[in-house]
Amino acid sequence: MEKGYLAIVLHAHLPYVRHPEHEFFLEEHWLFEALTETYLPLIDIFDKLIEDRVDFRITLSLSPTLLSMLLDPLLQGRYLRHLDKLLRLTEQEIERTRWQPEFHKLALLYHHRFQKARFLFADRYQKHLLQAFKRYQDLGVVELITCGATHGYLPLTSLYRSAVRAQVGTAVTLYRSVFGQNPKGFWLPECGYHPGDDEVLKEFHIKYFFVDTHGILFGSPRPKFGIFAPVYCRSGVACFGRDMESSKSVWSAIEGYPGDHNYRDFYRDIGYDLEFDYIRPYISPDGHRMNTGIKYFKITGETDEKAPYVPEAALKKAAEHAGNFMFNREKQAEHLERIMGRQPIVVAPYDAELFGHWWFEGPDWLNFLIRKIHYDQKAIKLITPSEYLKRYPKNQVMTPSLSSWGWKGYSEVWLEGSNDWIYRHLHKMTEKMIEMANAYKAPTALERRVLNQMARELLLAQSSDWAFILKTGTFVPYANKRIQDHAARFDRLYHDLKNHAVDEGLLSEIEGKDALFPQIDYRIYAS
Repeated sequence: MEKGYLAIVLHAHLPYVRHPEHEFFLEEHWLFEALTETYLPLIDIFDKLIEDRVDFRITLSLSPTLLSMLLDPLLQGRYLRHLDKLLRLTEQEIERTRWQPEFHKLALLYHHRFQKARFLFADRYQKHLLQAFKRYQDLGVVELITCGATHGYLPLTSLYRSAVRAQVGTAVTLYRSVFGQNPKGFWLPECGYHPGDDEVLKEFHIKYFFVDTHGILFGSPRPKFGIFAPVYCRSGVACFGRDMESSKSVWSAIEGYPGDHNYRDFYRDIGYDLEFDYIRPYISPDGHRMNTGIKYFKITGETDEKAPYVPEAALKKAAEHAGNFMFNREKQAEHLERIMGRQPIVVAPYDAELFGHWWFEGPDWLNFLIRKIHYDQKAIKLITPSEYLKRYPKNQVMTPSLSSWGWKGYSEVWLEGSNDWIYRHLHKMTEKMIEMANAYKAPTALERRVLNQMARELLLAQSSDWAFILKTGTFVPYANKRIQDHAARFDRLYHDLKNHAVDEGLLSEIEGKDALFPQIDYRIYAS
């Protein structure tokens, strides 16, 4: 009998970036990078685990904006074009590095990886990667859950219950249309919890959600088992807390595994290293250098003099680190089981994009870990939150604390001097949306289109990604423009509708740009 359980939770999310009005748009490459470096490698690993009959469990949150982009034919076509460009670049790199053996083998490695990505995307899954995730869910090895519709930060939205309902309800509707069932769990964007938000989750039949460690530990009353067992909110929705120890060993680039000197250096990319005339066809058409994903150096240490990357040494380290992580979880489970008198659950949530993108060897580490847990020990077992709730249906009732993850743990990343200006606009937009949802009980077809598009613009403006970008200081002009554009479109549609002067041509143009949530219903904002 196992001593305890490990729930690995991967949160896959990207903001909705789609610009049909431009032939090339830099920020669309966020999706292309994540597909090549994270989502497709994870799919490849899951496929091989299933083929090898390895029993495993992963909980995977797919945000609605990510789902929408993966479903979009325009972005699917642009991604294939992106892969073909990378394959041409690696062909050139294979020739350029012919007399540099330490780099030549890496050029071949990248060429093989891009070929594999293209095969998985275009041939095996016919550009519809959600078929893969649905298959994993149907087989019972991956529990898919959803997230806020546009990753809106709920504690700063909770002033208006209708706005929280719109973020949750729109997400659940999209999930059902894609996967044919209701999501069991919900990833609160940025782990941001405001007491009472669980009542909205219950309304949409969500069974559980996650908070950061202190959300449980500072709840009321104090949790008997800390973060190593779920609690029930008074609404009946279960809440799981993040385990700090298992998180830190993977999250931290300083104290955790990703900082090992044998691993690939994320920041050294040939898009910046090579001569401009050579690399120009593969960077931004305006001449701005950008990451290509081809990186030839390892972390090496605290030095600018980087040594060539050695894949064999990095894979060996990934296997060692997987074994270390498993050993630590075994001892953790054995200790907790003696104290608790029941099998604990260790919840280890991570951004999915850490695996493969920021931490190149992350998918290999995960593969090694899953196989080691399956073959090499019996103390711990992988589990999903819903499975644990079936094993232990009786749990303490308490109210988790207002909390988030990120700096200091109480919303400060998303509400501070660089970004606090956005919320007065979001609140005013929300009030207008509620006003119009209450006013239009039986709209015409054109009025319904306007109202639904207003709802889309509000949801897109609420994305927590924009506040995060303003805080971190990266891509600030783009984040500012996105907030202002969505607010301006919303305001134009609002006034046109109020004045009975809808410009159908303009409406169609806006619908073409922000083309997500086809089943959205503005009435979700009604009081």
